[in-house]
Amino acid sequence: MKMKKTFMVAAALSAAVTLCSLALPQEPEKPKNLKVLPKNISHEELIATMRGFNTALGVKCGYCHASQKDDPKKLDFASDENQHKDIARSMMKMTHRINKKFFKGTEVMSVTCYTCHHGNEEPKTKPEEAAAPKPGQ
Repeated sequence: MKMKKTFMVAAALSAAVTLCSLALPQEPEKPKNLKVLPKNISHEELIATMRGFNTALGVKCGYCHASQKDDPKKLDFASDENQHKDIARSMMKMTHRINKKFFKGTEVMSVTCYTCHHGNEEPKTKPEEAAAPKPGQ
């Protein structure tokens, strides 16, 4: 009987510890393989930056991030297998250099991904053809 009570108490304590650990806020996993973004970037800043790319280029995460080997439905954010990720890094370095040289790093005037991409995967290299003039003009 005493052994049964001891087992029940131990089981209850074990369950309580497990439930408490699940209730504690889990800190997001630190990003890996950052080569251009700051290594100490917060999770919130990283997500905001990625959403900015999404808007500026009109793409989803899989445009730059490769799929996981063991589960292709999930992304391997640290992988460098997708060439678009390296292109994005180069573009980030380029815009940083332009902003530092010509705009002294102020955000009032700056070049961003959207400056060239305007929501397109590839920036347009020619202005849209002018609309044909209306008769009588």
